[in-house]
Amino acid sequence: MIKKQSRNQARQKRHLRLRQKVSGTPECPRLNVFRSNANISAQIIDDVNGKTLASASSVNMDIKNGGNVEAAKLVGAELAKRALEKDIKKVVFDRGGYLYTGRVQALADAAREGGLEF
Repeated sequence: MIKKQSRNQARQKRHLRLRQKVSGTPECPRLNVFRSNANISAQIIDDVNGKTLASASSVNMDIKNGGNVEAAKLVGAELAKRALEKDIKKVVFDRGGYLYTGRVQALADAAREGGLEF
């Protein structure tokens, strides 16, 4: 019998495929996105040293409805501001296995407008 994968299991497989190609270095760290139904969060990660350099989340920012596009824009702008404070300008984008649309795209666009290059 073939067991059907859950949506999250399929997303995790896509993310693993993506991670084989995308890796963060100290010069060009990885901007990772995690999206849940209620919130969205993003981190800038240096995979070589295994360190999180900057992060922003709708949970930590006390956004009332963290699961919408406006919240994603706020998180993206805040992450860009925190990254620029640490002299991080260039990143590689890791969409985390999610489709590049909606909240993920809004976060990426806000981060670009905030000064990050990817």
